[in-house]
Amino acid sequence: MLMFSVFMVYAQVEKPIDTAKTLYFIDGDTIPVSEIALEPVYVFQPLRFKDRKERVQYYILKRKTIKVYPYAKLAAERLVSLNERLGQIESKRKRKKYTKMLQQYMEEEFTEELKKLTRTEGQILVKLIHRQTGITTFDLVKDLRSGWRAFWYNTTASMFDISLKEEYHPESNHEDYLIEDILQRAFAVNRIPRQPSVLDFDYATLTNKWTNRQ
Repeated sequence: MLMFSVFMVYAQVEKPIDTAKTLYFIDGDTIPVSEIALEPVYVFQPLRFKDRKERVQYYILKRKTIKVYPYAKLAAERLVSLNERLGQIESKRKRKKYTKMLQQYMEEEFTEELKKLTRTEGQILVKLIHRQTGITTFDLVKDLRSGWRAFWYNTTASMFDISLKEEYHPESNHEDYLIEDILQRAFAVNRIPRQPSVLDFDYATLTNKWTNRQ
């Protein structure tokens, strides 16, 4: 099984001095507290694999994850945009019209690209959509269209061994954890734009958990 570890570190912050505007000393510089927005910095250890097969499997998963992540990120952004806009529209008829317009935009822009995805890429995308939105693809379709269409889409997807009800659980599913590891490493080198998950989990804690299980 894949073996690796991760450390989470923060910039060193000393005790603030008593001034009208609280200041921090960081690496010799005095900085107003209002200007500090520290993000966790992960120091990744080299990946270790038990054999060549495991290495190949990991890099295949990596390629597929990086490929479909932008679609999941877009789905989350569109969902936020939709909800914000709908909150400003009082008319039921206008809300329905706006939702349909957004659906058509998404379908026209990405349907052909999504058709090119393999079965495993499609399933990873479903999981990532849940990571980014907290909602399954099935429920997104159900909310934006109808329960019947959601059922039909899920049945069709099942014919290709894809479940639109699949959720993302890196705390209990090892492949999901590997996907999270791939994302975090890609975020760290700016290979893909970072978009935090709406799900409640901590990557460093997950890494320690999975490492200790091996």
